[in-house]
Amino acid sequence: MIRTFSFTELPLKGAWKITPFRAEDLRGSFVKDWSAETFQTAGISHDLKEVFYTYSHRGVIRALHFQEVKEQPKLVRCVAGRIWDVIVDLRRESPTYKKWMGFYLDGEIGEELLVPAHFGHGYLVLETSVVTYKCAEKFYAEHDTGIRWDDADLAIEWPLDEIGGRKNVILAEKDLNLQSFAQWERKSR
Repeated sequence: MIRTFSFTELPLKGAWKITPFRAEDLRGSFVKDWSAETFQTAGISHDLKEVFYTYSHRGVIRALHFQEVKEQPKLVRCVAGRIWDVIVDLRRESPTYKKWMGFYLDGEIGEELLVPAHFGHGYLVLETSVVTYKCAEKFYAEHDTGIRWDDADLAIEWPLDEIGGRKNVILAEKDLNLQSFAQWERKSR
């Protein structure tokens, strides 16, 4: 079986859900999740600069991260395991400002999300997972920030029941100390 790339633009303009090329036979499968030419043909510009992988345990939430300067568009794919991925539009001029969308990403299925600049991004790990980020800008620790995963203004509906409830959430110190949406909004004016 061969499945070719497919691209679906999401209601949050500039964000895309992408099914990569996949060929399967008796040996297993071969996946191509990035092709500059294929993306350009689909009208998507993503100038690859760095690639990162995260290895996370069930219950980990990697909060709503973004870079305030030198924004970092990213192509996110769960390579192994299963996550619930969230994107939030932080573009003040956008008609979808402050809106969020959530998606299940599964290593078996292999879909990926293109997260544009000026978006917050985070995910809940539903089973031990490996996630890759193909970034169109370098990571700059001095510009890295985020918004709390459980911010009341954003009211993101995390599927915490799938990990046995809030008591099983695992957060890094960094994510415990993130700002609220209201704090970020005041600061970024």
